[in-house]
Amino acid sequence: MKIDDLLKEYRSVWAIDHARSLLEWDLEVNMPVEGASPRGEALAQLTLVRREHLLRLRDLVSKYEDAKDLTEFERGVIRVLKREMKYYTSIPPEILEELDRTTTKAAVVWREAKKEANFEKFKPYLSKIVELERVIADKLGYEGHPYNALLDLYEEGFTVNDADNVFNTLLPNLKSILEKVLSEGRYPSKHPLEDVPYDVNVMKSINEELLKILEMPVGSRFRMDVSAHPFTISMAINDVRITTRYEGKDFRSTMFSVIHESGHAMYELMIDPSLEMTPVGRGVSMGVHESQSRFWENIIGRSREFVHLIYPLLKERLPFLRDYGEEDIYRYFNIVRPSLIRVDADEVTYNFHIALRYEIEKGVIAGKLDVSDLPSLWNDFMDKYLGVRPRNDAEGVLQDIHWSQGSFGYFPTYTLGNVIAGMIYAKLPGLRDKVANRMFNEIKEFLRDRICKYGAIYPPKELLMRSFNDTYNPTHLLNYLREKYLG
Repeated sequence: MKIDDLLKEYRSVWAIDHARSLLEWDLEVNMPVEGASPRGEALAQLTLVRREHLLRLRDLVSKYEDAKDLTEFERGVIRVLKREMKYYTSIPPEILEELDRTTTKAAVVWREAKKEANFEKFKPYLSKIVELERVIADKLGYEGHPYNALLDLYEEGFTVNDADNVFNTLLPNLKSILEKVLSEGRYPSKHPLEDVPYDVNVMKSINEELLKILEMPVGSRFRMDVSAHPFTISMAINDVRITTRYEGKDFRSTMFSVIHESGHAMYELMIDPSLEMTPVGRGVSMGVHESQSRFWENIIGRSREFVHLIYPLLKERLPFLRDYGEEDIYRYFNIVRPSLIRVDADEVTYNFHIALRYEIEKGVIAGKLDVSDLPSLWNDFMDKYLGVRPRNDAEGVLQDIHWSQGSFGYFPTYTLGNVIAGMIYAKLPGLRDKVANRMFNEIKEFLRDRICKYGAIYPPKELLMRSFNDTYNPTHLLNYLREKYLG
């Protein structure tokens, strides 16, 4: 291969990423609270070491970037490395180091502030993080809106104009769908099972069975643990891990966390093995990644066919379901109501939660909104979009971990995930029959061939055009929601 020398030198960067992933997984799953400070220092130093190793590749990247006879794989490698090098060469090392240290401390303070519903406790850290994110946007450079620089970090080539087009189409149509669903009453706004406690050990056994149904390679290439906030992390194509959480009631919450994170894991597990240890051996973007988790969680996991498949398991393991039929469980899984908490939001209302965060992030990064005003702004947006107001900051501005991690530009990718999941639904033939007949391998093969196997070889817009002849088109999601909730 033409770029073999470059790929060989990249191995040290991959090894650092591998080590960082393990440290980050341990931080969430095993690490005692007092370990936060030294762990933050270790991660900060590894960031600097990674930067040093990556920038050693500049001459090799320059050697190949104008070559005319590169394969698509090789062009993808060069594109990804150039993007990373731009990040490291544009942003001074001391800014990256300060961001790592600040966010590691901020994540701990955020947990305390959320527990106390006390935004003032978290505000100094968030103000510092916003200040650093503005510096990063300036250093990276941008055309148009400064938020474009941060959006591009999570979804290559995605801009404020793209996001505005998506939300301007989604929001009025979702508002109409929501009003009709609530007025017709075919889907409940609450359900008694939300308040029923469950035995954690029983739910663990159910979640393990779900992994078997989804044919996850538990023990060989995949594992599941418990953390405060469910997540997926890939150490390598043959070492992908997820977590869920057990809150003790409302059993669907932990169950759908497992299905959601399994969708993320499937993406990583279905990347072509030949891309291992290369710059393109990863998901192409957060929006495309989220499409996999949303597709499995919502379009498959909340379908009548999937409920029919797992109902006998639930009925057998959960004694409190003795008085509930299959239709009851389907309706419980598909409650529709304006609610305060994003992670508990249903398919119809979820994207309003993202629109709120998008508008706030866009304003804060542009300097048009002040961090001090975020609690009241948050509450006003909730009232505007969904007609509900948080009673305290834990239900409002403090509910997400993302800002404590410095993840500005990340939230819009959740909506992109829903939008792309709608595109998949529109293009995957015979989906309902495949779910009903437990033909999940056929579904996986479709996703592997259209999305997963390519890793990051193509930028997300190009990948979507190649596979679906479309990009970020919310019409398919709206059609799916109308068909399901109004049909």
